[in-house]
Amino acid sequence: MKLNLLMLLAFPIAMYAQDSTEVKMMDEYPNTFSSGSSNVQKFDNNARRFNDWSISVGGGSAFMTHADLTSFYNDKINWGYNAYVSLDKQITHVFGLSAQYQMGKTNQKAQLPGINGVISGVANAYTKYQQVSLIGDVNFSNILRRVDNFSPYRWSLHGYAGIGFQAYQTELIDADASRYSTVPARIPIMIDQKLGIASFFYQGGLGVKYKVSRRVDIEARGMYIISGDEEFDGGSETREFTGPNGPRINYNLINDTYSDNMLTVNLGLSFKLGKNTSHLAWHDPLQESYARINILENSAVDFTVCESGDNDNDGVCDDWDRELNTPSGARVDGAGVALDMDLDGTIDLYDKCVTVPGPADNMGCPNTPVVIKNNNTQIEEINKEFEGIEFALNKDVIRSQSFDKLNNAAKIIQSLDSNQQFIVVGATDTRGSDAYNLKLSQQRADAVVKYLNGRGVPQSMLIAEGRGEKDLKYPECDPATNCPEEKNEANRRVYFQAK
Repeated sequence: MKLNLLMLLAFPIAMYAQDSTEVKMMDEYPNTFSSGSSNVQKFDNNARRFNDWSISVGGGSAFMTHADLTSFYNDKINWGYNAYVSLDKQITHVFGLSAQYQMGKTNQKAQLPGINGVISGVANAYTKYQQVSLIGDVNFSNILRRVDNFSPYRWSLHGYAGIGFQAYQTELIDADASRYSTVPARIPIMIDQKLGIASFFYQGGLGVKYKVSRRVDIEARGMYIISGDEEFDGGSETREFTGPNGPRINYNLINDTYSDNMLTVNLGLSFKLGKNTSHLAWHDPLQESYARINILENSAVDFTVCESGDNDNDGVCDDWDRELNTPSGARVDGAGVALDMDLDGTIDLYDKCVTVPGPADNMGCPNTPVVIKNNNTQIEEINKEFEGIEFALNKDVIRSQSFDKLNNAAKIIQSLDSNQQFIVVGATDTRGSDAYNLKLSQQRADAVVKYLNGRGVPQSMLIAEGRGEKDLKYPECDPATNCPEEKNEANRRVYFQAK
């Protein structure tokens, strides 16, 4: 067991040492570890573009909730108060730690049990407390935030959980039960709990933060504190009083399973420390990149992207281009190498079967017997796949459920002679104006052609033509009210036709 633990600890050290050695061998930029960028900084504290320390202060109300004496008695609220200050460290984008000091006072009441309770009346208790705790902070908004969300980021939801120690002084006053039988004067019962291991407590809660500025956040926070202590509320103190009436035991024990718990509701401020413009809890690298893109797009200054040039115009600078003579129009990877999706040695630009390996002398397609079909048969097969293609309402956006049909149509067209030309016809029903229908049908035909081109069908084989309501499958549906909806739906179509 010990050997396994030793190996587990040694493994990351060994990996780090190996990685460090590799980096030292390539200390010039750009290199393998710089992702091709010539503007690179080492990732250390000096290179960070965010702050991660803050100081928080706040205060609000405090209530004794789950206890023998509570702050909610006889349909009334007995208000208490609290205040806190904390030093906060953001560890990651979603997790932080806070060292917190809190002090306050609660006000609680209860009717004591039994005959002594009747004599004593309603007991009043006051608990003054001081707490020192360590609190974990989980930023749920950073966990759930979409990576494509470029909107301003100003609200966040936080969850808190922590542990700590507390010292408190509780005073309980009633009409009779704290009296010794031999002493006529009433004296209050006092409880003095010193800070120590016996005062260990748990707490948890939720908060909502709003970013006022780059330096200040405001937060509404609720915390539930579990004391684990039967005497925190002033009740359940065991006292023995001797006298004519005999001993009195368990002065105010209503339920001996209670852990006296407290609720605090606060409003606070966080002051973010550091020289940078953003704090790690709010820092959004995507926003930063998006802002830079906007600056570049809207700037009148000409930027030189490739100092070394890009002779083959594939978008990869010659300094990093591993294939300097990429054919025009070929798609390339990050190293400037032409893509070959099926790895058959024929690049996608010349491959007629991009997803199926085949010899170069057959344009990247398998050597399978070709069945010659007449044009009518070919068109009939393709139109079967075109049937039922769906678009978004009044738009030229193809719905995803139609992708499989178009993919099958693309395979059939790719098997045909590339010198053939076909018309992709768009048509509508008779609803709407002639001009609107003609424009929409043309856009939908264009969308289908664009999709088929993206699936490997040569652009030279297809011609998009919108015919609006002039090419009805059911001519009797003019006007559309003459026909049931299924016939009008059939008139809204895209189909294939020989040129």
